[in-house]
Amino acid sequence: MTTGDEFRAAVSARRDLGPEFEDAVVESFLDKMGKEIDRRVDERLAEVAPKARQVARQGPADAQRLALAIVSVALGTVSTLLLVLLGDGNPSSLVPIWIGIIVVNAIFNGPRKN
Repeated sequence: MTTGDEFRAAVSARRDLGPEFEDAVVESFLDKMGKEIDRRVDERLAEVAPKARQVARQGPADAQRLALAIVSVALGTVSTLLLVLLGDGNPSSLVPIWIGIIVVNAIFNGPRKN
């Protein structure tokens, strides 16, 4: 039955049963409409879910990878400049910073999942 058919049946039942059953008829109609809405939402979610899972499996987008690379190099450069200009002159303090940048980028840009 379509939504219009359900509505016409509810109105007809209300006429046949009288006003004392109006609440029951309305509740029954609303219950059927709620179930119909749930069914339609479930259908749409079932259509969208495989696409969403596929996008989630793809991992980070190329734009995200590029953004991380740019931010990493910028922060690494700023850190290097600050340590060279304001630091104690010990270049070994730069090593952990750049190793951290390399590790973060390697993890984020690791093998792509298909």
